[in-house]
This record gives sequence, C-alpha cells and structure tokens, in this order.
Amino acid sequence: MFTMILFDVDGVMLSEERYFDASALTVHELINSPQYLRGRDEFSPQPQEEEIRRIRKEVFADDKVLNFMKSRGINANWDMVFLQFSYQFVRALSFLHKKHAGLVERIAQEGISRDTLRQVGEYLEGSDFAPDYAGFVQTFQASTAQKHELLLYLNTLLTQETGVSAELFSRNSSLWVICQETFQEWYVGDELYEKTTGEKTRQPGKRGFLKDEIAIVNPQAFAAMLAELKDKGVELGIATGRPTLETHVPLEEMGVFSYFNPRRVSTASDVLAAEEQYPERAPLSKPQPFQYLRSFLGADTPLAEIMNYEIPLKNGDEILIVGDSVADFLAARSLGCKFAATLTGLTGQEARAKFEELGADYILNDVLELKQIV
Repeated sequence: MFTMILFDVDGVMLSEERYFDASALTVHELINSPQYLRGRDEFSPQPQEEEIRRIRKEVFADDKVLNFMKSRGINANWDMVFLQFSYQFVRALSFLHKKHAGLVERIAQEGISRDTLRQVGEYLEGSDFAPDYAGFVQTFQASTAQKHELLLYLNTLLTQETGVSAELFSRNSSLWVICQETFQEWYVGDELYEKTTGEKTRQPGKRGFLKDEIAIVNPQAFAAMLAELKDKGVELGIATGRPTLETHVPLEEMGVFSYFNPRRVSTASDVLAAEEQYPERAPLSKPQPFQYLRSFLGADTPLAEIMNYEIPLKNGDEILIVGDSVADFLAARSLGCKFAATLTGLTGQEARAKFEELGADYILNDVLELKQIV
C-alpha cells in the first residue's frame, strides 16, 4: 500500500500541447521580432491557430527537437526554449564572427542582455543568415551530454564555431531569464503577466493560453479517483515544472486541486526560489529530485533541511511518483521511490518501449489506471 502519491501535471493531468505551442512562439519571437534578432519571418503577438501550428512545426521540426530533448532528460519548457533559441544564437554569432570577431569577443566578456540581442539583430539585418531549427538534433547528437549538461554544451559549441571561450550559457545565465520571461508573457498573456509580476509585457497584445488548457482524462472521473485515494488515507501531492499560477488556475478549473495537500505541492516557482538561495546547487528542476523531495517533506520544511536531506528515502517503496517523462523517472529513482509512467505525454504509446527499457515499475495508458494498482 502506498502512503503517498506525487503527481506530475503536464502529460499526466493536462495536455502539454499549449505549453509546446507557447515554447515555439517564444523562440519564434526572439528570432523574428524587431525587438530581438529581427529575422525574416513575420512576427505577430496574436497569431491565429493555423499560424501557431506552422510555427511549432517549423521551430521544433515536427516535434523531433522536443522528443530529443525529452530523451536526454530535459523536462522544463523554459529549458527547451533556451536550448533551441541559444543554439540559433550560437549559429548567428558564428556567422558574424567571420567579419565581426570583436563583437563576439565583447559579448563573451559582457554577457547577453536584451540590448545584446537587438545589437546582434542589427548586424544580421540584410544578411543571408537563417535559422536552422532541424539542425539542433544532429548537432546535439554528436554530444553525450544529458539533462542540464545540454545547456552547458552550448558554450562548447560557441568555442568550436568561433574559437572564443565563454560561459554565456547556463541555467543561471541572463539569457535563460530572458527566455523564461518571454515564455511567461506568451503563456499567461498581458493581463495576468502584469498582475503577477508588476511589469508590462515587452511585446503587448498576447492573449495567453492559461484558460485554454486541455484535460487529458475526464475531470470528473479523475476527481472521483482522487477522492477514493484520500478516503484510503493516501497523501496526494504535486511536483510540476509549471509555475504556481499555471498550476493552481487550470487544476481549480478542473475541480481537482482541492484533493491535493497544499503542503505537498511544489512548482517551478519553488525551484526558482530555492536556486536563488542556493545558486551553487542549480539547476534543481527535474530530473533533479528536489521538487519531489520538497513535496514529500512538505512545503513548511526549512529549505536547508530539504537541500541536505539524505536520499534515497528509507521508506521510498511507500511513495509512488506518477509522471510521463524520463526526467520524472530519474527523479523517482534518485529518491528510491516507485514510478508509474503514463503514456499520455508527447510521444503517447511510443513511450512504452522506453519505459520498459528503463524498468518503470508500472506503465499506464492514462492516470485513471492507477485504480488498478492502488
């Protein structure tokens, strides 16, 4: 009998589609907006559905880029945006280095800001530079980098392409923050972005996707299962790569958030707060076990205790983690917990072979099949 079940959200309760759409639009903006690299493609803060489909198909190469990132343990959309845009930015710097070596060397010394992106865009204007989105997979396949080592590998690529040594690319970099903030603008829209950050969106006109979420399973059936688990004395929690707002709002709309113990809910917002206090321990997002450990111990547990807690857990066999990604699996194994994979993520049933190879304890067609094992 499990005493606690900790759930991922995307790919388990909610479809990841809108997150991936927002990720593609973020990369598209950073490359094509006049505020950034001012590429050749037209940019609009209010694309129609057909245009969103086209942009995502292009930016993530029919989702091949997303599948590759997930296979290497990348689970957070912020990291996915950062990786694809930074790869294109490295290519742009390599292109410019032939005639403007001093520019690249200066950027290596000073770092990357929004002004830097605009300046690079000015240098690129009128040139024949074009992004190569599909080239991401082939380039990164040459590396054995896993998880967040992929972010650092961008520095290696820059040195290989330009001969300039730099540490511009990491989870703590200023460019990562730019990618994260721009993604948030797309996902929550102008009104909520200003309400939650106190700042206006830098590119006004974004409607947001927060109220356009898609439930994976019937919300009423899911709520009934959660109620039954609670009646059996099982503690229910969440560990998600979504920020707090994007976790609470859609799950409340579904009518299921109240079944989870608020002490056992950890979000990307909690990860960022912890990384600010312990920058030397970053990154703490999945596949690192921090989020699931925080939910297990409880949000009121002092952060220092969580950071230094001994793992694997002594009672790990009593804890079940439910997720759709390799990153969730790796976090569960680090904690010594049981893992149930749901086949409702990006690759659907195709993920079964991968989870069988990894040795997942349970493989479920969807989260409602938990009833068969609990």
